[in-house]
Amino acid sequence: MNTKKTINNLVPYPVIVLAAGGDVDAINAVLRHFGEYIIVLATKRLYDEDGNPYLCVDEGLRRRLETKLITAILNFDAA
Repeated sequence: MNTKKTINNLVPYPVIVLAAGGDVDAINAVLRHFGEYIIVLATKRLYDEDGNPYLCVDEGLRRRLETKLITAILNFDAA
């Protein structure tokens, strides 16, 4: 399956239709497309014992966001 991002950086419609139909490869392509954005949303600023800030990806939040995306994909009406 060709999952290249198009020039306008959209997921190709045929991939969305396949993903909405439950095609695992297509769902993974959509997850890869939004992967960096999900990581940004799941990143939190934490502080060490000296009060120095550092960034950390909340893996639980990342997984919840991915689950929400998968649910939205499977509920998408491509007709």
